[in-house]
Amino acid sequence: MRQLLLILFALFGTVAWASAENGLINVKSVHAVQDTADRLEKALQEKGMTVFVRINHAEGAQKVGKDLRPTELVIFGNPKVGAPLMQCGQTVAIDLPQKALIWEDDGGQVWLSYNDPAYLARRHGITDCKEVVAAIAKALDNFARAATGPQG
Repeated sequence: MRQLLLILFALFGTVAWASAENGLINVKSVHAVQDTADRLEKALQEKGMTVFVRINHAEGAQKVGKDLRPTELVIFGNPKVGAPLMQCGQTVAIDLPQKALIWEDDGGQVWLSYNDPAYLARRHGITDCKEVVAAIAKALDNFARAATGPQG
């Protein structure tokens, strides 16, 4: 019974929502911020992505005497993915490499947020690369689910 509940949670319990206004996709995590970021980094590396940097914003804030809930930014990419998108619209390079923000809200819920590739395509006037945008969206969704879902 417990396994069934975990499976149902995995299928329906993780919430993802996109905001058309700001182009963010937000996915609920069942893990702490650091654990979610660790899982994301592992999933990215397993698929050949380069993790360029991981920034712990809460630690940075602490260094200047400010309190900030756990907040980490993971910057990652792969030219095999990014270059075709830049060929479709070179200005999208301002939004690359990809970023994922893992953060805890004021209620203690952890979220993984990233830029919606369809939003980036609209922002940069990319209209003729739907397959590239769809492939990136699928990959980002897979990475987010690997990082935020229950242990497998």
